[in-house]
Amino acid sequence: MLQLKLHTKLLECGTDEAGRGCLAGPVTAAAVLLPDNFVNFLLTDSKQLTELRRNQLKPLLEKEAICFGVSHVFMNEIDKINILNASIKAMHLSIAQLKTIPEFILVDGNRFKNYKEIPHQCIVKGDAKFLHIAAASVLAKTYRDAFMEKIHEEYPMYNWKKNKGYPTLEHREAIRKFGITKYHRKSFRLLPEPLEIHFIKNS
Repeated sequence: MLQLKLHTKLLECGTDEAGRGCLAGPVTAAAVLLPDNFVNFLLTDSKQLTELRRNQLKPLLEKEAICFGVSHVFMNEIDKINILNASIKAMHLSIAQLKTIPEFILVDGNRFKNYKEIPHQCIVKGDAKFLHIAAASVLAKTYRDAFMEKIHEEYPMYNWKKNKGYPTLEHREAIRKFGITKYHRKSFRLLPEPLEIHFIKNS
């Protein structure tokens, strides 16, 4: 069973992101404030859960959370400010959506920038240690996956419905064959070897 939060007497939110290592699509973050009586024995790091389990947990978390926020930072912004800054920006935007202002922020990972005057702490693998970070990881992942499934309909040849924009062999073969779209991150190394990549005309 994961720990509820680090500071038991504070209003503490957890925040996490999804899609940092993808070649296409946004980086998505969530921030979650859970009530002190929240209990869930199935909730853990979204990467350790099946897609079915994540989708089952999503409405439960949305219902039981005191409040939550989810934000995308899109490809052009990622290319402009880099993926680390885009990830932190997405977390900031998610925290800004919280209807209740947290007194402390617990962040998954090891990098963050101050958000207003609210103190924070980074926890490596925090999504496998704290329930509110795990909840944020599930919301970030499910919202991002839904976005990728939607744009899959526009460009089905990349099979984003399955790979969600991650650098699978299939995704890279499609880039090699069809070129890139408006959803690809142009600052990323899209192919392992240097190759002239062309744009799809209607992107």
